[in-house]
Amino acid sequence: MDILRFATAGSVDDGKSTLVGRLLYDSKSIFEDQLDAVERASTARGNDRIDLALLTDGLRAEREQGITIDVAYRYFATPKRKFIIADTPGHLQYTRNMVTGASTADLAIVLVDATKGVLEQSRRHAVLLSLLGVPHIVVCVNKMDLVGYSREVFERIREEFTAFAAKLTASDVTFVPISALNGDNVVERSHEMPWYEGGSLLHLLETVHIASDRNLVDLRFPVQYVIRPRSGGAYHDYRGYAGQLAGGTLRPGDEVLHLPSGLTTRVTGIDTIDGPVAEAFPPMSVTLRLADDIDISRGDMLCRPRNAPQITQDVDLMVCWMGDRPLHPRTTLAVKHTTRTARALVRDLHYRLDVHTLHRDQDASQLRRNEIGRVSLRVTQPLFCDTYSRNRLTGGVILIDEATNATVGAGMITGSGGID
Repeated sequence: MDILRFATAGSVDDGKSTLVGRLLYDSKSIFEDQLDAVERASTARGNDRIDLALLTDGLRAEREQGITIDVAYRYFATPKRKFIIADTPGHLQYTRNMVTGASTADLAIVLVDATKGVLEQSRRHAVLLSLLGVPHIVVCVNKMDLVGYSREVFERIREEFTAFAAKLTASDVTFVPISALNGDNVVERSHEMPWYEGGSLLHLLETVHIASDRNLVDLRFPVQYVIRPRSGGAYHDYRGYAGQLAGGTLRPGDEVLHLPSGLTTRVTGIDTIDGPVAEAFPPMSVTLRLADDIDISRGDMLCRPRNAPQITQDVDLMVCWMGDRPLHPRTTLAVKHTTRTARALVRDLHYRLDVHTLHRDQDASQLRRNEIGRVSLRVTQPLFCDTYSRNRLTGGVILIDEATNATVGAGMITGSGGID
């Protein structure tokens, strides 16, 4: 049974937490003690019905304010698929949390309030999801019960969002009219909207095809750790190279190229926590045994001899800036790329992106928190990278403040994909 990772996104009070709660409640994925606690909390707040948003808004501050602050991860399963949900905040100041939740998602649910239409934050999240390369986007037009389940309202919002999404790289966008509060079209088809001919949201989540979204062509294996058992024992001469496969497939006997040395060798075995396997593919975490003794360490990469990533110290990025202090040219940062960490200098800020119009402000001198722009970096040691549109793992970087060790930016290495 495969796993679908999906994130929720949208503006404040669009009903993201209520939708996740409804999915968990109607799919019977809640323990009785959890349900009892939510019922008590709902009664204490004076609600005459269960407040399903409390199933995900776990922080006390979230419950007091009725908003989502942190990313809440929830897990549930149906007979057809397992799910990992990232319920992300809608407030502008928590955009960084939304980026965190969506960065590993196979699918994103963008909620739009039927009574308000497409808002600024909805557009911002659509731009971010496009930059983050989320393959599938489902736009849930929520609170349809408040507009009398009007088909005209739904169609107007669909046309507006479609026109905006056409400027992005989103290739698979689906629209579903729902009422998270009443459960319409969430788990079961609603009788209130006979004009809607599609399936429920859960049916879409169970059937969306994600296997082809992963890059199974370009072999990329960033080395995370070298495993050498302590002296003595049956495995005293064991040497393995552990990491998570970021692209391609591997089998014993395959020839691989080591970067940065340029030496080639062959895979003699692939080990996992459950024992040896005959094949590895993303996102499996494995340990490789190689035929030759090569000086390999953390941050190195294995790939195909005739299909190597770009090796460069100069990279162009689309950056979502998350730091409290603005990003300026000549700023020095730490860069985390796959398993390699290096120092970097911001050489240039090419433009700042207006998320409303997608206009490029080429006179921008800085990026403030939650702003998006294109920058050039000079890195102290070579990175083995692909464009983000080709591989989200080898095309993504994290920018870190060296003084505080805080993550201050998420970067997508640009090429032919993205907003370019």
